[in-house]
Amino acid sequence: MTQHVSKNGFAPLAQLEAYWEALRGNRLMPNRSEIDPRGIEQALEFSFIVERIAPGIARLRIAGSHLSDLMGMEVRGMPLTSFITPSSRRQLSDILEEVFETPAICTLDLHSERNAGLPPLDARMVLMPLKSDLGDVSRILGALISVGDMGRSPRRFDISRSSLRPIIADASLPPVVKKKTPAAQRPIVKTPEPAFREPKVPFKSETPRRHAPYLRLVKSDD
Repeated sequence: MTQHVSKNGFAPLAQLEAYWEALRGNRLMPNRSEIDPRGIEQALEFSFIVERIAPGIARLRIAGSHLSDLMGMEVRGMPLTSFITPSSRRQLSDILEEVFETPAICTLDLHSERNAGLPPLDARMVLMPLKSDLGDVSRILGALISVGDMGRSPRRFDISRSSLRPIIADASLPPVVKKKTPAAQRPIVKTPEPAFREPKVPFKSETPRRHAPYLRLVKSDD
């Protein structure tokens, strides 16, 4: 089970936001292709990237292990609203549109739904926009961290507070300059979660299905 952060803060969220800010430099936002999991190792298990597929709807393309622990299943391919109670899902959909369209950064304070046998659970989420390879704003880099006893899954949350901060490009800041390091000097870094890299194929439902053979012989006399 994922080790949770202590009650005194949500440090991985600050690390992720600092990484995003460093990447964007004087631009509105970085590109999806610039995200390197080695730069956010301390936040990796809590991090995710979602893709906008319709107004107010964003699906998880990649997600850290903490998100799967919260739901008790693999969450890639699921809408981000799966972590939110039905009464707060419309609010999250509106927030997603604000993040994409303004663009803006949003921080949400969350509290677990109140059900018998489930301990109270506080959480925080951060959402930061990214440009896709096509140049449109259709991705979000984010993180979700819960603090407390997770109890049995799945766990869903009400939105207790949200803070939206519009992004402004600052031409006075220097642009980001990427320095190339000779291959012989590059450190060997073990990536904690290689699955954080986005798959090349669309995600499919996790619903069990019968396995069919990969090849089938078809004979035709025509």
